[in-house]
Amino acid sequence: MTALILAAGFGSRLMPLTNNRPKCLVPYLGKPILDYEIEALRAAGVQNIALVGGYLVNELIAHAKTLGIHTIFENPNYDSTNMVATLFCARKLLEQLCERGEGLLVSYADIIYEPSIVHTLLQSHGELRIVVDRAWHKLWQRRFENPLDDAETLRCDGDSLLELGKKPKTLEEIEGQYIGLFAFGASFLREVISFYDSLDKNAFYDNQNFRNMYMTSFLQCLIDRYHNAKAVFIDGGWCEIDHKSDLEIDWKNL
Repeated sequence: MTALILAAGFGSRLMPLTNNRPKCLVPYLGKPILDYEIEALRAAGVQNIALVGGYLVNELIAHAKTLGIHTIFENPNYDSTNMVATLFCARKLLEQLCERGEGLLVSYADIIYEPSIVHTLLQSHGELRIVVDRAWHKLWQRRFENPLDDAETLRCDGDSLLELGKKPKTLEEIEGQYIGLFAFGASFLREVISFYDSLDKNAFYDNQNFRNMYMTSFLQCLIDRYHNAKAVFIDGGWCEIDHKSDLEIDWKNL
């Protein structure tokens, strides 16, 4: 399986640390966020890794080469689009994987995770597998005074994922947190591309226009259309780096 890391964003909440580098190259506990992801993916057996950059893309390219990564796409409209648009800036790769009959692992670029999480995802079955942290509340309590301020809804029926990405009113609406790591099966990837192409470009998705669609909105559209999403459950072992205060959390010792 090939991994694609979506690393186009600016990272305004980490300013001024992102003045001269992409968000994924901000140092965390001694090394760039991206390095942790590459190490985890490779330790789990994923050797084919590609990136999509945007903000300060040349800085990303230069650093990626030091890590042995040379397949890098660009979202030139990173400042006016969102994660789904960034994913499809790598459309050439997605189509190549379809031709080879190979699946795709997608990772946000501002998360750090243990190799065991990647391994669990790779060992799971299904055409759309989404990593869900059941122990999310412990991490969110460290990150936010009120965890509900940033958390999102997530509902399952067994391991079938029914809903994610909405604004919760109570903790009961949150059975786990989507961490920004998921995989498309080989036979489903071509369908994902066709489905994306079929979406109404003039519609709004969770109050965002098509170009600014959230990844959770796109995943929810897939869930509603195909009813094939599987939750890959984990219990911690990861961290999101979105605010400067997140840099002070030792994710290994949560």
